[in-house]
Amino acid sequence: MRPFYVYILRCADGSYYVGHTDDMELRMQQHQNGDVGYTALRKPIELLWQGEFETREGALAFELQVKGWSRAKKEALIAGDWERVQELAQSRGKSTSAPRLRLAQPERVGGDEASTPPAVRAEPVEGWVKTVPNLLQGIIGQPGTLQRRAMSKAITLLESTRVDHRAQADELLTQLLPHTGKAFRLGISGVPGVGKSTFIEALGLYLIGQGHRVAVLTIDPSSTVSGGSILGDKTRMEHLSVHEKAYIRPSPSSGTLGGVAEKTREAMLVCEAAGYDLVIVETVGVGQSEIAVAGMTDMFVLMQLPNAGDDLQAIKKGVMEIADLVVINKADIDKNAATRAEAQITSSLRLLSQHGNPENAHHDETLWHPKVVQMSALLGQGVDSFWAAVTQFRQLQTANGRLATRREKQALSWMWERIDAGLKLAFRQHPEVKALLPQMQADVAAGRIAASTAARNLLLAQSNHAPAAIK
Repeated sequence: MRPFYVYILRCADGSYYVGHTDDMELRMQQHQNGDVGYTALRKPIELLWQGEFETREGALAFELQVKGWSRAKKEALIAGDWERVQELAQSRGKSTSAPRLRLAQPERVGGDEASTPPAVRAEPVEGWVKTVPNLLQGIIGQPGTLQRRAMSKAITLLESTRVDHRAQADELLTQLLPHTGKAFRLGISGVPGVGKSTFIEALGLYLIGQGHRVAVLTIDPSSTVSGGSILGDKTRMEHLSVHEKAYIRPSPSSGTLGGVAEKTREAMLVCEAAGYDLVIVETVGVGQSEIAVAGMTDMFVLMQLPNAGDDLQAIKKGVMEIADLVVINKADIDKNAATRAEAQITSSLRLLSQHGNPENAHHDETLWHPKVVQMSALLGQGVDSFWAAVTQFRQLQTANGRLATRREKQALSWMWERIDAGLKLAFRQHPEVKALLPQMQADVAAGRIAASTAARNLLLAQSNHAPAAIK
């Protein structure tokens, strides 16, 4: 993954310039050429410090933070004096965040590049990634601002790809497990514009009124061009997001398929350990393939619109047949269309039960049979009926043992998913693979070798077998 950088320059007039980039060499050339407005009139410039980040969001956040610092605090950062940075932060009643740091490259002298100093890791200051025991106590402690802060830091730790962070994350998860398993996990999916965010806010506020604590994990699609995500779901849940009994955490999908983020399962455990008795997972809602949420929640809810499609559209497999409950939202817009949609989808569910899910083929009072409900999240109509259906589902599935069995299967699936991800990461980091990969990519791009052959060569390289025999 390509790193991002925050850097500090000293200009000819003695002022400091703070910026961020994903290409330090190109950015420095732009500064030297006078292509950047502020430094163009203040040359020559000197690179004093740079810090490396794993995401653009992290780099941008730290850039904005440093820009607000005093000159003394910036100079302490440049000097690597984190005790002084912490002292200055505390004097203003603030805390700061320590990125993965390294010294700026030295100036070139006489045309020869000076030796590069060793990488420097700054000591984390108060407010950055805390120790696992402190995070654990914060999560399972009293509800409030400190608990939500600990939850956010824990989920950030879980989402980190750094090896040392992964070790801490695994330790944290192990200690959290005894405190999990008591919440009900509700997965919600549907096409964009169906009203998922409005529905979740209406449901969340209704449940808080009933005495529940609600956690919402929203997944925002990542751009295939820039790699960034808007993460703006909180703005569409303005009342729920500020409620003291609610916790909302948006996460980018980061290229993960299935409509969820890679670490959504781990984030659910954090919310459960914090005492939230309902955890809602909202998918990106791109299409019928976004059904991975059904494999990590206790109940999968599919949201549909009136006039969204005919009978054939309704029975397309891949999403409808795994739905435990179908919600026709915005029923107030066209009540007749909503009634027709309910009848069509009910018929489709019955057909799928007979041919795709034998367990639901015959009516059994001890089993749950998928249902269809109408509602208007915007007007708050039908929320009580929806929750009554969810409550009935939970009672039936708990009594017949299906809920426990479902969670056992999900835990095993989670293990194999992590194994697959770990094997892929180990493959990419294997020295033989890294050495051979550029050549294989060039050969495939130029049409000199088939993609399948290149893949086999790389797999053999990982096994330390010479790939020369495969051409």
